[in-house]
Amino acid sequence: MERYHLGWIGTGVMGRSMCGHLLDAGHTISIFNRSRQKTDDLVARGATWCESPAAVAEQSDIVFSIVGFPEDVRSVILGPEGILAGGKAGQIVVDMTTSSPALAQEIEAACRTRQMAALDAPVSGGDIGARNASLAIMVGGAPDDYERVLPLFQLMGENIQLMGPAGAGQHTKMCNQILIAGTMIGVVESLLYARRVGLDMHAVIDVIGKGAAASWSINNLGRRIADQDFDPGFYVKHFVKDMGIALEEARRLKLSLPGLAMVQQFYIAAMAQGWEDLGTQGLFKVLDALNAPA
Repeated sequence: MERYHLGWIGTGVMGRSMCGHLLDAGHTISIFNRSRQKTDDLVARGATWCESPAAVAEQSDIVFSIVGFPEDVRSVILGPEGILAGGKAGQIVVDMTTSSPALAQEIEAACRTRQMAALDAPVSGGDIGARNASLAIMVGGAPDDYERVLPLFQLMGENIQLMGPAGAGQHTKMCNQILIAGTMIGVVESLLYARRVGLDMHAVIDVIGKGAAASWSINNLGRRIADQDFDPGFYVKHFVKDMGIALEEARRLKLSLPGLAMVQQFYIAAMAQGWEDLGTQGLFKVLDALNAPA
């Protein structure tokens, strides 16, 4: 595999592991994160700290970002100290944040005016997929740019697909999040029912997790619920953001998605209870409270 000087921006729950896989493969990496201490382990393994996304871009052939919200994407890529401020012709900007399809298209257009390229490449699989390099990666952009970055994607994920032009990766991630929203409420209601009738939740998952009701959510997040483990593999606050993007896109398309809207309200209730930094399995706490005896 060709060795690159890569840039990496964002070392949160998933980004730290993803960047680590690239580092382990022998690539030189310049790194930036808003909280510098979250990069210490990667710097100790050989990454080079930079003071801004622009400084990362100045040293890199390909720059990856995975941050929290669309406004963070805009800042680290298009802001005055963003990637484009330090970018150069021939460089590829790969945003792996779940963000707005329209913003992905705006970034691609801004890169094109500078003879740069952009891919939107959101991921699915949470902290487990990031650690195990088994993420699903859905990509929007030009085929030639996708082929150049594909060997790097393969260090982070297993199910990787070019979905179409700029924005198509983000649209695909919206499909993913819509499905997860419906699945998560099913997981929670199923396990609440199991507990109410006195069943062992792990035993229930052992059975239904191998039949027609099987899903990643029941087999992974269901286990965490059974263990009362609500630590984040993916934050409630970020899932609320994702559902908001999907609902905004649906409104633009004049598409009614009542199931998604209902689940978003339950997750907003979780945030109202101060649970925004729990994992998405924290939805269990909302419906558990709703069903508490008077």
